[in-house]
Amino acid sequence: MVSGQLFNHKLLDVVFENANYGTIIIDNNGKIQYISNKYCEFLEVDREDLIGGYIVDFIENTRLHLVVQTGKSEMGDLQFLRGSFVITNRIPIFDDKEIIGAIGTIIFRDLDDWKKMNSHIKDLLARNNLYTPEVDQANGARYSLHDLIGNSHEMNELKERVKRVAGGDISVLIRGESGTGKEIIAQSIHQLSTRSTKPFVSVNCGSIPEHLIESELFGYEEGAFTGAKKGGKVGKFRSADGGTIFLDEIGDMPLHMQVKLLRVLQEREYEPVGSLQPKKVNVRVIAATNRPLEKMIENREFREDLYYRINAIQLVSPPLRERTEDIPLLIQHFFEKAKARIGKRVNSIHNDVYELFKKYSWPGNIRELENVMDAGVHLSNEEFLDIDALPEYIKRDSENIRRDSEKIQKKTLKELVEETEKEEIERTLKNCKFDKNKAAEALGISNSTIYEKIKKYGITE
Repeated sequence: MVSGQLFNHKLLDVVFENANYGTIIIDNNGKIQYISNKYCEFLEVDREDLIGGYIVDFIENTRLHLVVQTGKSEMGDLQFLRGSFVITNRIPIFDDKEIIGAIGTIIFRDLDDWKKMNSHIKDLLARNNLYTPEVDQANGARYSLHDLIGNSHEMNELKERVKRVAGGDISVLIRGESGTGKEIIAQSIHQLSTRSTKPFVSVNCGSIPEHLIESELFGYEEGAFTGAKKGGKVGKFRSADGGTIFLDEIGDMPLHMQVKLLRVLQEREYEPVGSLQPKKVNVRVIAATNRPLEKMIENREFREDLYYRINAIQLVSPPLRERTEDIPLLIQHFFEKAKARIGKRVNSIHNDVYELFKKYSWPGNIRELENVMDAGVHLSNEEFLDIDALPEYIKRDSENIRRDSEKIQKKTLKELVEETEKEEIERTLKNCKFDKNKAAEALGISNSTIYEKIKKYGITE
């Protein structure tokens, strides 16, 4: 049918191994006659296992055999392959007007480039609602990068870092206050990774009783202890095998469990409770905390070796008060979300609400803002959401802001300067543990001056 000369592997390798893509060639029966080493590396298979086999048995979602039938090229197509998107070209091969096969390519310079490209494609599709995490809810992840709402410098930088780290398998530590969206970041990394079709398992380390956390994470064998279920129990790490495990509030993990977690990260194995043999596991670990792990290490509350294992790459989720320019976007997002969930028509939001929200400190961050918008939609009339529809504590804060503003407006310049000076001296003294000489040096004033100011403002330790 086709001469062996046409599919001379040595010649084809010379051509295609220097190209920036993976290549596969089939004959007119759909059998694989050639596949480049780059393509094999991407598929994680040996070339010898594929040659001579039918392409539909080895390449998921392939259309190359259909190109042989139609004789029509398919260029720049998106193909979902091994849990990720690739850009593929499919071209029929003609010999004297007869179709004798087809050649297919997937484009990337190397595996790292492909991983970056895949993350970028998924992000673009999600932003245009063409690829949504709801499709993959079976994997346990509900959010993706487009759920990180905000166009501030801090958020744009964070999103770029998420896309850059998603392609690898390196451990990630997410830092941030409660309610800043740390789990959304973790799920975004998973959804943009090559593990996106595998499980995403979330564990809140602070919510599991200390005596149960080992069996919860690693499972147990039948008869491991009194009351153990028949047949044993599969732990979270086994459930996440092949995918990602998210260890939220890792700072709350007991010390004895930190040792066992370190073994999983180092050896890629664990022992279920009551088991005599370790079990291998393939998971990516993403951890998160709002606690000062460095201080905990000093106090011997957190293992330093574990800290360096989980902190290979650190991402920081900024508090809402540091990105107030994102508040209008978040207000609108949660407003539409609340209306859809509650089933209530509210036409608009009063400008006073926007102004108040930009001045409020948001100690509960995004989670608090979402809850406030939920309450506002519930309590609003059908025309617009105004300050009267907001929770009482928000309205009290609004009144306090107004009073403070009036007080400031009544103060003289001298009073404002003295008040600011007193606050700065108090803050510096506190940071220097009330060492007056160190505080004076930090403030750039003499020792005698700081003693005078302390006496003038009645500052006490």
